[in-house]
Amino acid sequence: MKVKTIAVALFVSTLALPVLAQTGSTPRIDQRQSNQQQRIDQGVQSGSLTEREAARLEKGQDKVQKMEDKAAADGKVTAKERVRIEKAQDRQSRHIAREKHDRQHDYNRDGRKDRPARRN
Repeated sequence: MKVKTIAVALFVSTLALPVLAQTGSTPRIDQRQSNQQQRIDQGVQSGSLTEREAARLEKGQDKVQKMEDKAAADGKVTAKERVRIEKAQDRQSRHIAREKHDRQHDYNRDGRKDRPARRN
């Protein structure tokens, strides 16, 4: 009886291991997506991003998320897919930095780009 119970327990555990390994297949990608989203939100709050810039960056974030979802649809993200997603994240990160540090601002958060102060 004990041998049968142990055999069943081993069988069930061997079936459960692959399922557990698949559930957290992209934690690094997910964390990076979260960090980039926070950077966009911070840029909107500080006024360094206009609404239009933020919308464009959000669209890019959605595109990267769709790439990740498509890669994970079969249950496993391969190394090749992971590299492709990370390159897209690198590109998106550069876009965020570029937009946050350009001369377009929305400090009063009215949805329109603020004009630079004129110098006399």
